[in-house]
Amino acid sequence: MDILLLGISNVGKSSIGELLAEKIHYGYYDLDDIVKNDRNMTLEEFVNTGTLFERDQIRCDLLNAIHYISGNKVVAVTPISYIDGIKSLLYSQDVLSIYLYDSAENIFDRLVFSDENDRIYKDNEYKMLHRDHYIRDIAADLDWYGLVYDMIENRFDIAGDSIDEACRRIIKEYHLEVEGR
Repeated sequence: MDILLLGISNVGKSSIGELLAEKIHYGYYDLDDIVKNDRNMTLEEFVNTGTLFERDQIRCDLLNAIHYISGNKVVAVTPISYIDGIKSLLYSQDVLSIYLYDSAENIFDRLVFSDENDRIYKDNEYKMLHRDHYIRDIAADLDWYGLVYDMIENRFDIAGDSIDEACRRIIKEYHLEVEGR
């Protein structure tokens, strides 16, 4: 089975996905990492190439390829606006798609900035100076992707929980068992 974690940037897909995969003994894939390796470029470079539609087509193609890798896996899925290329995957019998969401304020608290080489900035002064702007942007992303992923039945509110608590609740809510049990 594949577990796809979808949602906006900084909602916690990667952190939750990595821990979830570890706890249930699944393989773990991060679509951002797959894109960087496949394209041999940083995410900054990637988001500045082509159109959003073209980038989403690449993401969809790579996500479909990940699905055909054998074994159970958890995949943290980069936000994709043009999802026609993965609709059949989202409805597949052997895929559990979960849309993760949280409040704009909680997502802002997890917001990180990186440079053109994908190195995380440690200074939060800029972030706090522009807090209201980012919270509005996050709220708009929540609205947009909430509509884009409307067909996904499984919606999980992180509710400001820690990564560990969110994983525990996901395992319980979706009856995920450790592989081999």
